[in-house]
Amino acid sequence: MARTADRLTNIGESVIRNMTRLAQAAGALNLAQGFPDFDPPAELVEAAHQALRDGHHQYAITWGTVNFRNALAEKQSRFMGIPIDPDRHITTTCGSTEAMMAAMMSVTNPGDKVIVFSPFYENHIADNLLNGAVPIFVQLHPPDFRFDPAELRVASNRAHGL
Repeated sequence: MARTADRLTNIGESVIRNMTRLAQAAGALNLAQGFPDFDPPAELVEAAHQALRDGHHQYAITWGTVNFRNALAEKQSRFMGIPIDPDRHITTTCGSTEAMMAAMMSVTNPGDKVIVFSPFYENHIADNLLNGAVPIFVQLHPPDFRFDPAELRVASNRAHGL
């Protein structure tokens, strides 16, 4: 039987998935995952039906539909005060998990050190490990979850081999 890639050795089951399984087994309220307990507004359901009737049910181009990227570029150009080209500067993803992985793959190489503020979303570690990057943790301190600039400086020095 084929074995999994070595880069997966340190990646276990999602904490969120495990909490969902435990909540289901115990009949408990699941606070680990966002499961709405209400239906979407009727207007949204009708708009989705209309979009399907209008033929919007095929895969978009890989980097996102033209009308969405155009609208996003216009909005971000207005809010950021810089020109954004929807064909050169915007890629859409299926969600934040894919976006974070794409960003990590774009800017890290195996062995790079990446500062991760803790507590963190569990995928921040998986993204680092899958890309061969090395996470360096900086604690966020309650109650306002601010970081200590001296701790960040130490972590930055570690990341740069100082």
